[in-house]
Amino acid sequence: MAEVPIQWLANDHALMNPKSELAAELFPPGLPRKVRQLHSAIPGYRMSPLKSLPHLARRIGVGGIWVKDESERLSLNSFKVLGGAYAIYKKLLERGGFSEEELSLKDLLQLDGAHREKLGHPVFTTATDGNHGTGVAWAANKMGFPAVIYVHSLTTKDRIRGIERQGGKVVVVDGNYDDAVRQASTDAKKNGWEIISDTSWQGYEEVPKWIMQGYATMFVEAQEQFSGQGLSRPTHLLVQAGVGSLAAAAIGFYSMLFEDNVPLSMVVEPTKAACLYESLRIGDGKPHSVTGELDTIMAGLACGEPNPLAWETLYNCADYFAICPDYVAAKGMRVYSTPLTDDPFIISGESGAVTLGALMYTMEYEGARELRDAMGLNEDSQILLINTEGNTSPDEFRSVVWEGSMPVPEAYKIHSNTEE
Repeated sequence: MAEVPIQWLANDHALMNPKSELAAELFPPGLPRKVRQLHSAIPGYRMSPLKSLPHLARRIGVGGIWVKDESERLSLNSFKVLGGAYAIYKKLLERGGFSEEELSLKDLLQLDGAHREKLGHPVFTTATDGNHGTGVAWAANKMGFPAVIYVHSLTTKDRIRGIERQGGKVVVVDGNYDDAVRQASTDAKKNGWEIISDTSWQGYEEVPKWIMQGYATMFVEAQEQFSGQGLSRPTHLLVQAGVGSLAAAAIGFYSMLFEDNVPLSMVVEPTKAACLYESLRIGDGKPHSVTGELDTIMAGLACGEPNPLAWETLYNCADYFAICPDYVAAKGMRVYSTPLTDDPFIISGESGAVTLGALMYTMEYEGARELRDAMGLNEDSQILLINTEGNTSPDEFRSVVWEGSMPVPEAYKIHSNTEE
């Protein structure tokens, strides 16, 4: 029997409105805008578009669907470079004993001999499912440093080639993403390399915090773009999660910016890699891992071990946690790429599209009526989604969009008489 399209848990702890200490640390007043200013110095920088899907919104019964389209970020097809570049910048400041006033990100992209001598000869490394490693390799290469990127054995050739095109040396590790994380850490310690990981562990927390701060640029931009549309903020935020760093950054940012009127949030994971959902289900307030092959088409979300730092913010601030099977992400990809008349065309990879699929099933699937009522999703709702990646694996993309792989099971097809 086919898996249901969406399962969810309400985070009763967050309903008590506790504060996230991490969010307060990461996003004090003024810092997100400062991070955005640093990123704006990168050659080729421009705001990624915030795209509106008004016809789809009307079809499913909400006021607005807004998509922050990170497929157009610096021609890298993903938002991940924002965190990687900012973390490498902060690490180099630390190595050289510089302040941000003494050495800007723009300076690092135009390093002279004196600065380079103080910085030494670091090698940067990380584990990745593709996008984070591509961003780290690109940023390190732009600043004149090598990068060694660890991937797991199921990583597609397209994603590996994408890392190599940005100057990264790729090491393939038997096992899953979490095995690659452990191997990268072991080799970095042995070789004296600098780890730029978006997940934390005991004794390694500073860099993952910088990465989450780097993601703030997306939301500073989005708020400027909402303002241009006459909106003060989204009412709802659906964010996909792997280890949880992006979700924690998004929800943490908005919890600090709109402390008394925070957008209602839902974290969305693959059914086969649901470490955050499982952590909430266990209910002891601690992060918990899931094991196995983590075999999902949502490669960027195929993580079995949560980022403990991210969990602190999500447990305190995320309102709902949901899981979806692969066909929900595939449906999202197809809807983005075949929009209703006059809605924009969006290229979205598997991990980027799952929140659109989740939103559509929340609104149209009779089995999710309780969820949409609890979240207050209706014609007044203005919903922010993040298309976290574009076509990062062309073979996989064509398989879904051209060939129709991962079709919606007959029992969960939505039939509507609405015409657009």
